[in-house]
Amino acid sequence: MSQLDQFLIRAEGVLDRLEALLPRAHSATDWNAAAAFRWRKQGGKGGHGYLQPVRHVAPISLDDLHNISQQKQQIEQNTRQFVEGRPANNVLLTGARGTGKSSLIKACLYRYQAQGLRLIEVDKEDLADLADIVELVAGRPERFIIFCDDLSFEEGEGGYKALKVALDGSIAAQSDNVLIYATSNRRHLIPERMSDNATYVHTDDGDLHPGETVEEKISLSERFGLWVTFYPFKQDDYLDIVAHWLRHFGCNPQQIAEAEADALRWALQRGSRSGRVAWQFARDRAGKLLP
Repeated sequence: MSQLDQFLIRAEGVLDRLEALLPRAHSATDWNAAAAFRWRKQGGKGGHGYLQPVRHVAPISLDDLHNISQQKQQIEQNTRQFVEGRPANNVLLTGARGTGKSSLIKACLYRYQAQGLRLIEVDKEDLADLADIVELVAGRPERFIIFCDDLSFEEGEGGYKALKVALDGSIAAQSDNVLIYATSNRRHLIPERMSDNATYVHTDDGDLHPGETVEEKISLSERFGLWVTFYPFKQDDYLDIVAHWLRHFGCNPQQIAEAEADALRWALQRGSRSGRVAWQFARDRAGKLLP
């Protein structure tokens, strides 16, 4: 065997080992595989992005969400306009934790997926890819909501600037089949400090004008056309949600009434009377009661 043949055999072996280490190539997106997708990075941060179908989405309906009727009406109306091809706004949902912000977006998908609505979940670390995602879906007939859950930024994070540009700031117009829905516990998405107040300017006529620091911190949230705020539930609201989920799991009226005291203790231990806490209690209670 010649030296050239030996070299080619060794080179082929090296290539085989390298190929085994490389990330698996992903085929084109199967748009019929699911109504929801996650944006993933092949090979981790800095790798090639692709849409991963979410084949099992929580089947939550709008009727399952109690005591947020005003918020539900606003989000559902905006989503219906979008699905029907009418003008609609990007949405920022803020407020108390566990009150249904994320669930409301999933419920809208559940209601309108048959009419072509699709959901793409994007992590904060991948917001720099928003332009690529919009470009990927721009020619599709479906209507896409890009969903950013539990969003907040520290000062200087790159995703903050990328989201500002995607909302309103790029030379390119936003695709008419894409909206951005984001949830956050912070209305302005970035920490606000007492020192920020020092940048306010007091004029002779008594007006206060925000300085550059404050302007920068509110500039992102005001690019969302629709702000929807969620508030902590009162005790009766919390118990109403507990009763709804207990009925959902098959408990009878007597079992629901007997569970009230334990439901309140459950909420007290967690320091919150939220819809999420009510759901968790109902699962625990129903699991113990039902055969």
